[in-house]
Amino acid sequence: MRSSITTDARAVAPLANAPLALSPLAVSLGDPAGVGPELIAAAWADRAALDLPPFLVAGGAHVLEAAAKSRGLDVPVRIIEDPREALAMYAHALPVLGAGGDGRYTPGKPDREGAALALHSLELATSLALSGAASAVVTAPVSKAALAEVGFAFPGQTEYLAHACDVPEDDAVMLLAGPSLKAVPLTIHVAISEVAGLITQELILRRARVIDRALRRDFGLAAPRIAVAGLNPHAGEKGRMGMEEREIIGPAIGRLIAEGIAATGPHPADTMFAPHKRGTYDVALAMYHDQALVPLKTLDFDEGVNMTLGLPIVRTSPDHGTAIDIAGQGIANPASLVAALRMAAQAVAHRAASR
Repeated sequence: MRSSITTDARAVAPLANAPLALSPLAVSLGDPAGVGPELIAAAWADRAALDLPPFLVAGGAHVLEAAAKSRGLDVPVRIIEDPREALAMYAHALPVLGAGGDGRYTPGKPDREGAALALHSLELATSLALSGAASAVVTAPVSKAALAEVGFAFPGQTEYLAHACDVPEDDAVMLLAGPSLKAVPLTIHVAISEVAGLITQELILRRARVIDRALRRDFGLAAPRIAVAGLNPHAGEKGRMGMEEREIIGPAIGRLIAEGIAATGPHPADTMFAPHKRGTYDVALAMYHDQALVPLKTLDFDEGVNMTLGLPIVRTSPDHGTAIDIAGQGIANPASLVAALRMAAQAVAHRAASR
């Protein structure tokens, strides 16, 4: 079958007809062995029905074309040399920036070549957002182990973005957001046995301040309400089941309130995610990874978004991994990527409106 990839931009409307005041979203390819490329193609194929914002993909034109074919999708791929071309091209073809960053489509079979392409795409998409050539960056899933084999020195994409933006890692806050819930884990990828020792008043204050600023700037909330979870069963039950709530979490909440931040708690984690409780706050600040992610993924598994708060640029990502085991089978659900694209565009709009 003849490739539909071309660098001939004359096949679409001229750039002069595009709304140049806008910038496209920059989407990183993710690992070619995972579901990222096919979900990007699927999202573009349904762009009109879903009313998705214009986006370009940072490299990987041949991978995207092959991934689209694996799902039986008719997705013409066009290589562009300037991000602004994406705005005019988006309605007619999937715009991919740069002919240099490409490789093989290897669903279910990760390798070093694919990891190198994923890294190139991440770096390119981030640089576009930092320069203003793209309005935001949306990152497709990567394999952390594969990236480490090609010299990636960060635990994940969030830490890389913090470094690229010159933001301290503690100020790059992971928000998990879906239609039913927004949640932030205070501690993330650490053993549960280490959590209690990592919880400090200063860490709670630092995270909550970032959350408060970000929800105002990126979600347009005038006075964000932050519900802070306890660590222990029944939020410690006045010290009978642990002292962290009385000695650390409670005093930190008091300091936040004194600063004018609408924080409440510590709340027992076994009840704060119930339907009648979720309407009383805008975001839950949980003490550890699963305390935040279990309710989020239970409520909003298909539409969950991972958003990094505290960056000078907008960054979102689907709240799922590479799903190597189902890559290339045409069954992966693009809903989370679609939600990530929409959330990125909405955050960009809120930032623009607040200037």
